[in-house]
Amino acid sequence: MLASNLDKKKYKNICLIDTNTKLAPKIKVSGGAKCNITNELVSKKNYLGDRDFVEKLLNKFSKNDLLAFLNKNQVFPKINPKIVKGTYFCDSSQDVIDMFTKITSHVKKYLGTTVLDVDFEKHYKIKTDTKIIEAKKLVVASGGLSYASLGASSIAFDIAKKFGHTIEKLEPALVGFTVQKEQFWFKNLAGISMIVNSFVDEKNFEGSLLFAHKGCSGPVILTTSLYWKKGKIALDFLPKQKIEKFLVGNKNISTAIPLPKRFIQEFLQSIELEDKKVSILSSEEKEKLKLLKYYEFSPAGNFGYTKAEVTKGGVNTDEINHNSFESLKQKDLYFIGECLNITGELGGFNFQIVFSQAYVCAQQLNSN
Repeated sequence: MLASNLDKKKYKNICLIDTNTKLAPKIKVSGGAKCNITNELVSKKNYLGDRDFVEKLLNKFSKNDLLAFLNKNQVFPKINPKIVKGTYFCDSSQDVIDMFTKITSHVKKYLGTTVLDVDFEKHYKIKTDTKIIEAKKLVVASGGLSYASLGASSIAFDIAKKFGHTIEKLEPALVGFTVQKEQFWFKNLAGISMIVNSFVDEKNFEGSLLFAHKGCSGPVILTTSLYWKKGKIALDFLPKQKIEKFLVGNKNISTAIPLPKRFIQEFLQSIELEDKKVSILSSEEKEKLKLLKYYEFSPAGNFGYTKAEVTKGGVNTDEINHNSFESLKQKDLYFIGECLNITGELGGFNFQIVFSQAYVCAQQLNSN
């Protein structure tokens, strides 16, 4: 995105260095290979990090600007509410990769080239596993630690540290939760998905939860993981419904409550309540069933970087010029993308913010 927005007349000698042998493998797998590229409801509230900085960025390059850029280049994303609310998906991720390949055809690409180190003496010397590449200006846009199988590495943070930057604590984000012994019943439900409400750190989200062999995942859990530090989260298994209305009549609990039967049976076992007619439930037993509306638990941890969609934490944004993305500690060194300490929720928010950063950085470089 940065390379395609640099002024060709001003910058006649641009190169992209990528450890992967093909362009943009992370775009390729995103959004189930349909690239969830932005969201109709993007605002600073959808991000962890410096929200004033996020707001400025979105004002300079909004979701409408991104959609206009894509449309101009013959990519036409559409909202697909069935997958994630408000999210724009492309017909195929490959369309986005083909677009970038075409509009950066003038750019020299060193693919299958791993950056090992960077030195600075009057200009940058980028040491790779095949050669040394020299540059007057260096933009680091190499992402975080998530998905090492797609070439992710710590190189952005290594370079930042070398030039005196502070790295805020790195953690996997947009990732599933592992569970403690009390929630091992989740594992017996692997493969079942349900719409739930989640509550974390004074926020709540509605979406699909997927029970997994290790615990729980699915879109609502991935977004919840962004804001979870340690301690408890809560789930409402009956969003927008009152439990009391199901506790009348002569049906058994598992038939009266409109949730998957297997789920209800496992849940009842976990709270030590037998599946009996709702008409004979005591007030204490009815109280126990209210846990379906607010089930609190402390995740044991998460599925780790191999399953995480993004990395939260990163280069401290107070040490970056907010107008140009140039390092405040080192001239002609720029940081954009996931390596910065700004992370979005699930649903196209991360592509939006990194493309906004790339565009703003390119405009600033063009006007230098």
